[in-house]
Order: sequence, then C-alpha cells, then structure tokens
Amino acid sequence: MIVGTLSKITGPVVVADGMTGTKMYDVVRVGDAGLMGEVIRLEGELATIQVYEDTSGLLIGEPVESTGAPLKLELGPGLLSSIYDGIQRPLPVIAEETGSDFIARGTVASALDRSKKWDFTPVAKVGQAVTGGDVIGTTPEGGTVIHRVMVPPDVKGTIATIVEPGSYTIDEVVARLEDGAEITMSQWWPVRYGRPYKRKLDPTTPFMTGMRILDTFFPVALGGNAIIPGGFGTGKTVTQQSLAKWADVDIIIYVGCGERGNEMTEVLAEFPELDDPRTGHKLMDRTVLVANTSNMPVAAREASIYTGVTLAEYYRDMGYSVAMMADSTSRWGEALREVSGRLEEMPGEEGYPAYLATRLASFYERSGRVEALGDGERVGSVTMVGAVSPAGGDMSEPMTQNSLRVTGAFWALDTSLAHRRHFPAISWTKSYTLYLGQVRDWFEDEVADDWRVVRERAMSILQKETELQEIVQLVGPDALPETEKIILEVARMLREDFLQQFAFDEIDAYCPPKKAYWILKTILAFNDAATQAMSRGVSLRQVMQLPLRDEVSRMKTTPHEDALERMPVLVQEINEQIAGIEVL
Repeated sequence: MIVGTLSKITGPVVVADGMTGTKMYDVVRVGDAGLMGEVIRLEGELATIQVYEDTSGLLIGEPVESTGAPLKLELGPGLLSSIYDGIQRPLPVIAEETGSDFIARGTVASALDRSKKWDFTPVAKVGQAVTGGDVIGTTPEGGTVIHRVMVPPDVKGTIATIVEPGSYTIDEVVARLEDGAEITMSQWWPVRYGRPYKRKLDPTTPFMTGMRILDTFFPVALGGNAIIPGGFGTGKTVTQQSLAKWADVDIIIYVGCGERGNEMTEVLAEFPELDDPRTGHKLMDRTVLVANTSNMPVAAREASIYTGVTLAEYYRDMGYSVAMMADSTSRWGEALREVSGRLEEMPGEEGYPAYLATRLASFYERSGRVEALGDGERVGSVTMVGAVSPAGGDMSEPMTQNSLRVTGAFWALDTSLAHRRHFPAISWTKSYTLYLGQVRDWFEDEVADDWRVVRERAMSILQKETELQEIVQLVGPDALPETEKIILEVARMLREDFLQQFAFDEIDAYCPPKKAYWILKTILAFNDAATQAMSRGVSLRQVMQLPLRDEVSRMKTTPHEDALERMPVLVQEINEQIAGIEVL
C-alpha cells in the first residue's frame, strides 16, 4: 500500500508527495474524507491527481492512499434501469441511504445490488474448455433483456464445476475452472481500455432512428458515430432523447456529461415513465443513465464519458446493438481545458490541450460493429452520438472541428431553423454523412430499388432552392419564371411535409423508412407532373389549388399502414389530375 501526503491543492487538481511506485491512472483516496481521484502525472515521488469530488476543505499534509488499480467498473446483471454518477455510484441508492439529494464527499456505494438473487440458467457443461467471452449462463434482466454471463476476457481453462439452475447473487461462484479460477455473474473492467473482440466488421446496416431527415438524407451505419453540434436552444437534448426512444437498438446508454441540472433532471424524470415502443415495457428496462451535471466536479466529466462507453462495450460483447448518447462532449472538452490549465501545460487552440484531438479519436474509435470474443458468432455494435455545444453556435471552434474529423456523420443544428420552429432543426445544407455507400445496398434491398435516386433528386431540389432564395432576396419571387417558382413550392413541401417532424406526435414521432421513401416519392411525383403541366401552359396557381396538394401534407401524420397503402394510389391520382388541368 502506497501512502503519501498532500503537498499542493489547486482546485480539482492536487499534488501528493511520497507516491513512489504509483502508476499512471491509478485510483487514489485523497485526504481524511477519502475523496476519489486519479493519477494523471508522475514526477519522481510527486503524483498529480485529478479529484472526482469537491476538494474544498482539504489541507496540506492530509494522507493520500493509492489503491494500486485504475478506475474500474463492475459489470453484471442489474446495470439496466440504473442511474449512476460519473464513477458508477448508484444515485437512487445513495439518496435512499443518506436521505439527501446531494452526495456527501467520500461516499462509497456498491454499483450493483449484492443481495438480489438472479435466476441463473447454465449453458456450459463440466469439462468444457472456455476462453474469454464464452457464455456460461444466462439470466433475465430488465424484463426484456437476456443477460449473458460471460467468462472475463483474461480468463480461460476447463470447467470443473458449474451450478445447477437457480437463484444466485452476483457474488456467488457460478462456475469454477480446473486451475481454481472462480467465475461469478459480475466482472470488473478498467474504463480507459477498450474491451477486446475477435475482429471489427464493416458497418452495412443503417442505424434506424425514425427521423426522416437522418434516415434518408444523412444515415449512420450501425456501429458508426455521429455528432450533433448546435447552439443553445437548437434541440440537441430533444434530438438525443428521440434517438434514445426510437432508435432500432437493443440497449441505450445515456450519458449526461456536464449538462445543466434541469436538462438532466428532465431525462431522469421522463425516462422511467416512457413506454418503450419496441417492447411495450418501460424504456428504462433497457437503459442505463450516467448523470454528471454541470455543478458536479469537472474531473468527473471525463470519467462519465469512459464509464458510458465501457458499459456499452459490455453489452456489445453479449451480441447486442447498443446506442450511446453523450450530452455534451463539449463539457468534457472544457474539463480537459481546465485540468490542462491547472497543470500549466502548453495550451493549444483557444486554450484547449494539445492532445484534445487524440482524446476524442481514442473515444470515438471504441464505436464499431464487432464479432465478440468467445464461442459462436455473436455480433454486437456500439453506435455513438455525441452532442457538441459550440459557444454561440460557432462550429469553427476546436471541439466541433476535432470531433468532425474522427466521426462519420455531421448532423448540424441550425439556429435560424430553430427560431422558425422547424424541428428537428438539422440543416440539410451543412450536414453530411460518410456512410451512404455502406448502407445503400440495405436501403435498395429493404426499401426500394430507386431509393438513392429519389434521395438525390430531393436533395438537389433543396440545394436549388438555396440558390434561388438568394435571387428572391434581391429581386423578389415575382421575377422568377414559373419553372423556378415550382422549385420553390416543391422545396417548401419537402421542408414542411418531409423534413419537419413533431417529436411529441403519436404518429409523426417515428417514421419507418418505407413511409419516408413514399412521402418523398409522392412529392417528387407532384413536382414532375406540375413541371410537365406548366411546360404546356398551365399556371402554378392552378396546380397548387388541387386538393391533393393538402392530402400530401397530411401523409406524415397518417397512420403508417394507411399511408403506405394510400400513397402509391395518390401518386397515380396526382399524375392523372394534373395532366387533366386545362390551360386557361
């Protein structure tokens, strides 16, 4: 055991003397209160420590004790439905035990319920050779998820004994190997190291969100990563909450990293009450919340990010598709900047540390679709969506720029769209995706052969509208020829009837990809028929007065099955009625 003494205190960063033998990223207990911290620099006997708790009241000379191990998470049944802080302390348990809404300094609590018994069903047999990642048994978790009890990645051998089906706690030994190694239903893993896997697979299946603009224009592959940058009030949190509810994944890990307390409170209050549209149970049954608000110590923000991704990798190794939401990575960057300043390191751009890009890259590279360790061909994925909060919506700032370099999709939120009450306020001119080529085959097989053609035609109309708007601002719309006026009208239909989506509408909150395709197909059919009619002298006013125009706008709030049945007929009626308009 290594015990040193405090020699310097600078906010969340302290220095301890006499720490010879300590390793980088070892967890230490600081002061008489036993505050948790992590070693981030070593110079001889001096260890610089970032403390995850409030350091006020610490005194020079107080003891600092090293645990000799890095920050680790306990992984096992009981994680789902839990609410943790950045260092995996269960907040509801602490609140119940202390009778306070605030965590006292130095509080220690078990991440998992050690008294609860889980119904364990063994799937491995005595005499079976096992290696890291092999599934030896299962237990139901959260009402909708089968928790696969796996051999820890660094363990292998032959099973000497395994328990009969029954109820056991996470501390009871469920299997013993011939070399004496004991396996329980829980295991530990250091948060800064990615969990191993057999191999990484190419992402080919889209991460379906139910949001038309994302699924159609800027799709992300399952196992990919994306960022949502946007200024205050543009809808980052609402967008991520919608993704958490509707995304086509098995497990949700939602990390509130340094966001305002009221936003995290909304998540904590709403998620337990939300019905899961996938399972019919509560959404929390397959969700883990990591709450680290802006009034908590800044050093814990980094821990919360790594806690979230480690939890995601654990369920990925079981063969599940996991979505991790980080709201917001900018707060993590600000914490890195503050700690770097306390360490008197050479600053990079705008005061951020020079290693900011490296930290972001090492975080986002832990996403992916992989073949998990162990028997069989379990394929799991971690899809990351990180919110970025650039000051004043300035997307040229370092956090946004470094994030977009290492992520595959850029969902840019536009303040002007938010002010016009256009939600989701995702800009179709600033956003992009690098996954289109990888998911194209899936959409063409599962949705329609001409899916990409329809998508590109719609995008070209929206881009043409942007060009025409510059002319309109100079000379007014009346100066445009009729053929360009129809472009503006069709673009308006695309914006209002396709891109806009009401997250709180029972039907419009989620749009299947086939319905999104047919809405686009219907609008483009209207465009083609109107353009052809106007070429023979029909006026734009005659076309826009057709009742079918209003029916097109109602399709997004029409029940999905009814809309899919109606829209192919509607396309035919649009062509017939516009073709039948007589020239005045």
